[in-house]
Amino acid sequence: MTQDLVTAAILVIGDEILSGRTKDKNIGYIAEYLTGIGIDLREVRVVPDVEAEIVAAVNALRSRYAYVFTTGGIGPTHDDITADSVAKAFGIPIDVDPRAVALMRERYKAEDLNEARLRMARIPEGADLVENPISKAPGFRIGNVVVMAGVPAIMQAMLDNVARTLVTGAPMIVETLDARGTPEGLYAAGLGDIARHHEGVSIGSYPAFTTGGFANQIVVRGKDRAAVDAAVAAVRELIDRLVAERAPA
Repeated sequence: MTQDLVTAAILVIGDEILSGRTKDKNIGYIAEYLTGIGIDLREVRVVPDVEAEIVAAVNALRSRYAYVFTTGGIGPTHDDITADSVAKAFGIPIDVDPRAVALMRERYKAEDLNEARLRMARIPEGADLVENPISKAPGFRIGNVVVMAGVPAIMQAMLDNVARTLVTGAPMIVETLDARGTPEGLYAAGLGDIARHHEGVSIGSYPAFTTGGFANQIVVRGKDRAAVDAAVAAVRELIDRLVAERAPA
């Protein structure tokens, strides 16, 4: 199912992210994944393992965007409070879910499902499970909020499982042009004019250091192929002209 514009936010939960102890590897993956299926990522927030902070962020984001994807805080330890916080944000009960327990029994013997592990089976009332083929402890979806693990491999598997249930929009078309050694200062004004005259596309300039030295790339994004192609042609014409002007006589 598709519609023209579907928006999303990512909520990263964890003291370890904010302290720098753990380097986030999920934001970029989710952003690229959503772009590929036609969901526009509009905001990313990072909050600590503090219930009030998680509740406030979930409620703010879910009221603003079509989807909210959370990562982190659904493990077996005392500081894994994401599920409880999301339940509180929605004002619904949470308890050990027999469906989640059945999934975890595929990995653990009954006697090994201790109190800590059963924390990973606590699901808000009315939520749909998001299966986890790697370690079996599921994530869940309640309303427009998708709650996933922080471990990248598990998060990626969960995202694959939930993606087919999402309403999506038109995929983003992305075209990248090499500025061919032209400094940003020379094409900035012209690029701004092109952006103003081509509605429905966004144009960005991104300097980078490469093995061959300093290089600039210009990226044109949009959801309408004709609009993107027209903007790309204008940018290419601008760069061709500037390159020609700088060429030795």
